[in-house]
Amino acid sequence: MRSIAVIVVAYFLGSIPFGYLIVRATQGADVRETGSGGTGATNVSRRAGKTAGVVTLLLDALKGVAAVAIAKVILGLPVFNEAAPSGASLESAYWWLAAAAIAVIVGHIFPVWLRFRGGKGVATGVGVFLMLTPLAVALAGVIFVLVVLRTRYVSLGSMLAAVAIPLFVLLGNAFVQPVDHLMPILSVAMAGAMLIMFAHRENIRRLISGAENKFR
Repeated sequence: MRSIAVIVVAYFLGSIPFGYLIVRATQGADVRETGSGGTGATNVSRRAGKTAGVVTLLLDALKGVAAVAIAKVILGLPVFNEAAPSGASLESAYWWLAAAAIAVIVGHIFPVWLRFRGGKGVATGVGVFLMLTPLAVALAGVIFVLVVLRTRYVSLGSMLAAVAIPLFVLLGNAFVQPVDHLMPILSVAMAGAMLIMFAHRENIRRLISGAENKFR
């Protein structure tokens, strides 16, 4: 029951539509009718201003942090990436943790409260990976910033950063420090990247056609 609980809690945490609620409260509008149609920080900024966008970004990232932290507590795992003992039961717990980490991203992208039409999963993914593999997030963040500064496409920077995280997990494991329970962590990174790419499918079409909105 504990194992199933971490997935359910993570999904419902992820499904809290902060961007939608902020725009509804401040503008009386549905943020999904603006820009890319998502509930994330970039779209919120377009509709309600940059301050609202930053608040949305922080709250969406906090969902990822909270889901992983709660799952670790429930599963009896160390919360802040301290070295954990090995063993079959610990390995199983880390796979359940991986499932919870994916569930919170799924909840953000497909929130039950908004008929499964939410955000793109980027900020929530950042919160997840800050708890699981902070070095990979930092390196991916550099890619994000460089791409956005060069192109002004937040969507492109987000996608490239997301697909880079699994690579950085592997490189960090090989050249910096072995990653405890590598396969569950790598699985989350790969699943998260695929979910984020899927959520950006319309952005990909607009990028190809030259119709994607630039961030200003």
